[in-house]
Amino acid sequence: MRIITGSARGAIIETLEGDNTRPTAERAKEALFSMLQFELEGRNILDLFAGSGQLGLEALSRGAASCTFTDSAREAVDMVIKNAKNAKLFDRARVSCVDYKSFLKSASDKEKYDIIFLDPPYASGYVAEAIKMILEGDILAYGGKIVCETDNGEPQIKRKKVKKVDSPENVTVQVFGGDTELQDHFNVVKTALYGRVRITIIEKA
Repeated sequence: MRIITGSARGAIIETLEGDNTRPTAERAKEALFSMLQFELEGRNILDLFAGSGQLGLEALSRGAASCTFTDSAREAVDMVIKNAKNAKLFDRARVSCVDYKSFLKSASDKEKYDIIFLDPPYASGYVAEAIKMILEGDILAYGGKIVCETDNGEPQIKRKKVKKVDSPENVTVQVFGGDTELQDHFNVVKTALYGRVRITIIEKA
């Protein structure tokens, strides 16, 4: 896996094995950053479930001012540090080994981020809870966006193209955990399916 473009274009991103640090598929990552191509320059980024750090490092390569990487696994944090140094992006990185709830509590009413990446393990249910804590802690900067990667619940079917009709109800369940009151605080800027992956960008309503 490599950084797609920017100052660190082509830099190798090493990843850990296992579902807990599942990297974003190349196709989905390219689509995600295509959606954000004019949103990154000079911005303050939070990669909350960092894993290998590929999302935050891609953002830094594309001109983000800084990125805070957090992960509860020590081996994941060590990998982020290694990848950031290899890509020569470590000077703009802040890396913490902490679970997402503890970090968001500590950042509440103190930190502001322009873009927040949420890419936890599938089926964890962490996305909706993180969105709620970000809202309550006023952590998202004015005009900022939250980028969510979730499982749409259906594996990709190989060698067979099936056109599926998406619905707003799917976003409510898969991104907001079925919490319509929480969803009412946000506008869905974009949502798209890539195999079993849903990429959704939201901003405060």
